[in-house]
Amino acid sequence: MKIIFISIFFLLFLFTECQSPAINDKTPLAQVGYNILYKEDAQKVLPKYITESDSAMWMNDFINRWIRKELVVLTAEENLSPEQKDVSEKLNDYRNSLLIYRYKNQLLSQKLDTLITPEEINDYYHNHEKDYILTNNIIKAIFLKIPSELANIKQIKNLCKNLTTENFAKLDEYGMQYTKLYDRFDDQWINASSVFQLLPNPIEKESVFLEKNKFAEDSDTNYYYFICIRDYRLSGDIAPMDFVNKEIDNVILNKRKIKFFQNMEDDIFQEGSISNKYKIFNKK
Repeated sequence: MKIIFISIFFLLFLFTECQSPAINDKTPLAQVGYNILYKEDAQKVLPKYITESDSAMWMNDFINRWIRKELVVLTAEENLSPEQKDVSEKLNDYRNSLLIYRYKNQLLSQKLDTLITPEEINDYYHNHEKDYILTNNIIKAIFLKIPSELANIKQIKNLCKNLTTENFAKLDEYGMQYTKLYDRFDDQWINASSVFQLLPNPIEKESVFLEKNKFAEDSDTNYYYFICIRDYRLSGDIAPMDFVNKEIDNVILNKRKIKFFQNMEDDIFQEGSISNKYKIFNKK
C-alpha cells in the first residue's frame, strides 16, 4: 500500500511538473493556484546595481511576498460571492480616471502657461490680504555666537543700532572673522522663536520684546550671543508679501489649472456636439 501511495504521489508530481513548465521558455519560480511567478518577470523589478548576494536575498523575499499576496487573493476568491468578486465596473472607472489624468497632464505640460508675474502676485496679495494673517511672530535678523574673549560688545551693538550699508558690511566682516556661528536671516522672514532658541535662555513675552528691542543678547561661560533684529511682524499682523509670495504663486497657478480644465471640458463637449459624438435618448 505504501509503495502504491508513493507511486501515485510520484505520478502526480510528474503531472504537476508537466503542467507548470516554462511557458514561452520562461522559468517558473513559484505557483499559487493557477497563477505562476516567472523568473523573467521578477527580474524586471529587480533593483539595478544590486550585488549578487543581495540579489539572491531580494529574490527570496520577493517570492515570499508574491506567494503571501497570491494566497490572500486565492482565499478571497474562494470566500467571496460572485457579486462581490465582480469588479469590472470599478476597474473600468479606474481606467477612465487614469486616462483622463494622463491626458490632462499631457495638456498641462504642452499648453498651460506656468509663468506668474510679480504684478499678478502683487494684485492677488492686495486683494486678499486678510487671508494671510500671521499665526507666529516672524523676523529678519542676523545671529552671532562669539567666543567671549573675542566679543567686542560695544562695537557689535553700535553697528546693529545703525545698520547702514557700510555698517552692515562691517558687521558681516566681523561675523565672518570672529564668530563660532554666524547666520544671516536678513534676506528672508523666519519664525522668531526658531532664532531666539539659539540663545542660552528663553525670551519672555516674545511679542513685547520685539516691539521694544532692536537686538537680543545673552551669554554663557564661553560665548556671547547676539541677534540683530532688522525687521519683524507680530502674530495677528497681515503677513508681508515676500513671506507669502510662493504660496500666492501656487494659488494663482492652481486657479489657472482649474480654469484650464474647465475650458478643456467645455471645448471637448462643444466639439462633441458639433461632430455628433453623443446621443441623448428621450424617455417618455
